[in-house]
Amino acid sequence: MDHSDRQNVSSGSPLEPEIGFSRAVRKGAHVAVAGTAPIGEDGGTVGVGDVYAQTVRCLDIAEAALRAAGAGPADVVRTRIMLTDVTAWREAARAHGERFAAVRPVTTFVEVSRFIDPEWLVEIEVDAVLDRDPAAD
Repeated sequence: MDHSDRQNVSSGSPLEPEIGFSRAVRKGAHVAVAGTAPIGEDGGTVGVGDVYAQTVRCLDIAEAALRAAGAGPADVVRTRIMLTDVTAWREAARAHGERFAAVRPVTTFVEVSRFIDPEWLVEIEVDAVLDRDPAAD
């Protein structure tokens, strides 16, 4: 099987090899970013108790993964925002709107019972499509 047009992007998380996943995968013109939690450079949770701060951190991590795969916020077509308390959706929406007001990807908010770390209040998935597949050139 030829995977020459596949690019796996790592964020350096120790969970990636343990679970067997990548932070992002680019296949042709498509980029998918895995569920991204609000983990800081030190491995701890950013913004404990603060949905807005955690959402900003998740988006920062996701954007870095997009850039490593050759994409950016303007290429985003879908986001999924998972919250442990969906009544806090406006705080997540504020951070999302600051990042994507001009792009306006399709977006879904869902409530989940919990995440791996109980301090995490939000996780975000991102899908992007580039205008063209450079491998097709």
